[in-house]
Amino acid sequence: MRAKRLGSVWVVMALCFGLFMGCLDRQLPKPKGFLALEYPQPDYIMLKSRAVEYSFEYNQFARPIATLFESVRLEYPTMKASIYLNYRKIENNLDSLLYDAYLVPYRHLAKAESIPERVFVNQSQRVYGQLFTVVGDAASHYQFFLTDSLEHFVLGSLYFFTRPNYDSIYPAAKYIERDIVHLMETFRWK
Repeated sequence: MRAKRLGSVWVVMALCFGLFMGCLDRQLPKPKGFLALEYPQPDYIMLKSRAVEYSFEYNQFARPIATLFESVRLEYPTMKASIYLNYRKIENNLDSLLYDAYLVPYRHLAKAESIPERVFVNQSQRVYGQLFTVVGDAASHYQFFLTDSLEHFVLGSLYFFTRPNYDSIYPAAKYIERDIVHLMETFRWK
């Protein structure tokens, strides 16, 4: 009788142990995955505004918003991104404007893997500039400037309104890079 009771105690203990161990494995929800997004083929239209001293073609997928001091913001609402264009009049301060334009991308150096540069020259329209690509988990992936080197200076930057994760932002950043290059190539002073 005692052996029978001892055997049933072991069975009960084994069941409790099995239930306890089975409950230790918590079921966690799957982490959010990154979507393979496809973006529409760009259709460019000319930004014409009396509020600014320049014009350029922008992707119809973006929404232009005029801001203070002849500046413009191009919003990409579905990508949670914006291109900021900040205008400055040159008043014997081209050196300091260029210094700031080169300094801004290198502020991201702590998070950047590299910062390749591309030079833009449109002699016929008097538009000169440079595009900086910040590779890595930086807050801004593209910085650029455009100038006529006499009167006008525009500093541009792309920001995503999400945690900087280069791998997940990369498809959207590459899509917008094409728009930035097109903007720089079609940029005109009034």
